Amino acid sequence: MHYIGLNTCDTANGPGVRVSLFVSGCTLKCKGCFNEESWDFNAGNLFTDDTLKKILGALDDDFIEGLSLLGGDPMEEANRETVLDIVKAVREKFGQTKSIWLWTGRRREKIEDSPILDYIDTLVDGPFIEHLKVEGKGLWYGSSNQRVIELHPVKH
Repeated sequence: MHYIGLNTCDTANGPGVRVSLFVSGCTLKCKGCFNEESWDFNAGNLFTDDTLKKILGALDDDFIEGLSLLGGDPMEEANRETVLDIVKAVREKFGQTKSIWLWTGRRREKIEDSPILDYIDTLVDGPFIEHLKVEGKGLWYGSSNQRVIELHPVKH
């Protein structure tokens, strides 16, 4: 898997201060997507063990609320194995003390068989639809058809 961005101090993609990984690859190619450069599965850098160590190290800081996985699309078939490894590693190291949010253009009903959902707290699902675009602070989705679904909310 490749990734197009890693932000270790992000306040725009989920609650609090977060570590955000933008994976490469998306076959949905939603019109008006804010991150078209991430559609290419080979864009950016190769995800390695060192990348995972960097993520886990950044999550060590007490002020970091959790991890956000965006894209591209983390739920593309080609990305799922590595994404599963990432969320397992976060849970192994931090238990439920750090939240994991994941954004996908797929509806939850289409990906329910993925074990990734067992590890994440919040799923933001659904394709971006340009004519349903919404704007505003505190919204975690780009168009009104998308849903913010609490799967396993973190208990502090």
